[in-house]
Amino acid sequence: MTLVKCNPRRELFNFDREFNRFFRDFNRNFGMLRNEDDSSEVVEFNWSPLSDILENDDNFQIKLDLPGVDKKDVKISYSEGKIEIRGERKNESKVEGEKYHRVERSHGKFFRSFNLPSEVKEDKIKADFKNGQLNVVIPKSEKAKPRMIDVKVN
Repeated sequence: MTLVKCNPRRELFNFDREFNRFFRDFNRNFGMLRNEDDSSEVVEFNWSPLSDILENDDNFQIKLDLPGVDKKDVKISYSEGKIEIRGERKNESKVEGEKYHRVERSHGKFFRSFNLPSEVKEDKIKADFKNGQLNVVIPKSEKAKPRMIDVKVN
């Protein structure tokens, strides 16, 4: 049997390192987005809207639930196979004399990005915002569409 010495300082250092790594990764993946041009600038995102991604023979489609978000506060960009959707849901102004018992709705900035195949028609991407739902339609190029092949029987 091998005797292993306990070193509380080393164990505490390992715990501290893992704890810091956990929060660094958590902030990078869920809470913070660093601007690649300037590593000192950090943009904070408070929430992430729910989304559905659909595909048919002609299009990809992304639907995001954005209740309470104004159309002018939503920005969509597409570059090199990645579509990015960002915006902000503004907080309602508090009324004097009202007391909140529970606040569950998220407010603030949001960000979502989706990687798409390169075979899309970038210039034909359309977005529609209606009843709190953003619907983005990304048409496929002819190369990406499925083809029917006739099978000949002899």
